[in-house]
Amino acid sequence: MSARPPLPPFDLESATLKVRLAEDGWNSRDPERVSLVYTEDSVWRNRHEFPRGRAQIVEFLTRKWQREHEYRLIKELWAFDGNRIAVRFAYEWHDAAGQWFRSYGNENWEFDHNGLMQRRFASINDLPIREDERLFHWPQGRRPDEHPGLSELGL
Repeated sequence: MSARPPLPPFDLESATLKVRLAEDGWNSRDPERVSLVYTEDSVWRNRHEFPRGRAQIVEFLTRKWQREHEYRLIKELWAFDGNRIAVRFAYEWHDAAGQWFRSYGNENWEFDHNGLMQRRFASINDLPIREDERLFHWPQGRRPDEHPGLSELGL
């Protein structure tokens, strides 16, 4: 199994980079690519779903991004210790009817010695917003470095 740097134990620099790499991966909206940063037997809790392992993670993310159109995500480091990282995040998307949402949440991550995420627990709330209330306007894909993060946006 190949390593996915940065590796634990994390310091401020490596934890911040790990968070940004995760954000970049999720903004790709490529379930196969995203699944490769998780262990083969990764355990998740995401809202009311409990995917186990990469195959279920791919299925989950495929359904998610078929439902959440024009998805754009920002993650921010909250805390870290050893092989664990806590993150807060927000993402914007719209449903098939055109209703926009900003979804807010927190994640707790635990990594193995290879830097693969073995446990991910996410708590998420959806807030309906008007299109003119959107704050995430970059082209689909990686958030540009100059785009403000959550703290800078007051979120």
